[in-house]
Amino acid sequence: MIRYKLAELVAKREYELGRRISLQEIAEATGINRSTISRMQNPTGHNMTTANLDLLCGYFECAIQDLVEHVPNNKIDEE
Repeated sequence: MIRYKLAELVAKREYELGRRISLQEIAEATGINRSTISRMQNPTGHNMTTANLDLLCGYFECAIQDLVEHVPNNKIDEE
């Protein structure tokens, strides 16, 4: 499973700026629909285009591995 680490990046940016950052602010800065960004926070994940991942990496000034990680599925681990 692919897990998005959006919440961690938002928290880090909020700490750096000393203020709250809304999903709407991220949406306006990146051009990504706010509901798309919101779905990224769902534990089951959401299909995200590479273009959107690129925009988010640009916004957070981070590498792709700072935004996403691969978490093995339990079924794969059991086989």
